[in-house]
Amino acid sequence: MTALTATPSRLGIAFMLGGMFFVSLNDMLIKLLAGGYPLHQIIFMRSFVGLLLTFGMLMAEGGVGLLRTGKPMLHTLRCVCIIIANSCMYAAIVAMPLATANAIYFVAPLFVTLLSIPVLGERVGPRRFAAIGMGFVGVLVMMMPELTAGSAGLGWVVVLPLCAAAGYASMSVLTRKLGATSRASALAIQIQIAFLVVSAVMYLIAGDGRYEPEGASESIRFLLRPWLWPTLWDAVVFGGLGVVSALVGYFMTQAYRLSPAALVAPFEYVLLVYALFWGWTVFGEWPDATVFLGVAILVASGVYIFMREGRRRSVRRV
Repeated sequence: MTALTATPSRLGIAFMLGGMFFVSLNDMLIKLLAGGYPLHQIIFMRSFVGLLLTFGMLMAEGGVGLLRTGKPMLHTLRCVCIIIANSCMYAAIVAMPLATANAIYFVAPLFVTLLSIPVLGERVGPRRFAAIGMGFVGVLVMMMPELTAGSAGLGWVVVLPLCAAAGYASMSVLTRKLGATSRASALAIQIQIAFLVVSAVMYLIAGDGRYEPEGASESIRFLLRPWLWPTLWDAVVFGGLGVVSALVGYFMTQAYRLSPAALVAPFEYVLLVYALFWGWTVFGEWPDATVFLGVAILVASGVYIFMREGRRRSVRRV
C-alpha cells in the first residue's frame, strides 16, 4: 500500500476549493455593504488591506524582486480582465440573488476550457466541445425567464454574470500561462495594485456622486453613488474584506499555477453550495426552479469535461 502524496494537481484542487469559499464570503460581505457604499470605495478599502497582507506573502516567498517580469503587457491584460470580471459580478449581486448570479457565472469553467486552446495550447476534442455547448444551453435556461419577463424581470442585469465569467476565465488562463515564471504572491499583488489604481481614479471622477442617475437600476447606482465615511462596524467589515481578498488572490493563483486549467476549473462549482448557504441564511434568498435546472445541465457538462480530461491524462501515462 502506498501513501497518498500531495501532488501538485491535488494541491491545486485543494486551493480551488478553499478559494471558492473565500470568493463566496467576499460576495456576501460586498452585498452587505452595497446598500450604502459605492463599489469603487468598497474595492479601494478592501484592496488597501489586501495589499498589506499580500505584500507579506510576497516577502515570505522571495521579496520584491519577484515582481520583475519580462511580460508586462500580459500581466496588465490579466489585471484588466479581473477588474472587468469583478465589476460586472458585483454589479449583478446587488440586484439579484447570490445563488442566481453565481449559477450563471458557472459558465466560467467552460470559457476556461475554450480559452485554454489558443492561450495554453491545450487540446479539446469534439466530445468536450459538445459538452461546452450543452453547458451554454444550461446558462440560457437560467437566463431566459428574466430576459423575457419584461419590466418585471432583471433585464440586462442578468447578462452581467456572463460577462464576469468571460473576464474571469481570461484571467484564469493567463494566470496559468504566467504562473510558469511568476510566483503566486507576485501575481496576487499585481491585482491588488490594479484595483487600488482603478478605484482611486473612479473616486477622482465620480467620488462625490455627481454622476449617480435618478431612478437608475441598483447596479448602476452601486457603481456611481458617492463615497461615505464608514461606521465602526462597517470599517470592521471592510477590514475583513481585505483579509478575504488577499486569501482569494493567493488561493486562486496557486490553484491555476499548480494544476492544468481544465482540471481545476470544474471544482469551482462548489461555489453554488456556498452561495446558496449565504443567500438563504443572510439575505433570505432562494433561486427559482429554472436556476436549478440550468445548473444541473451546466454542472453535468463541466463534470463530463473533467472526466474526459482525467481519461486523457491516464492514457498519456500508460
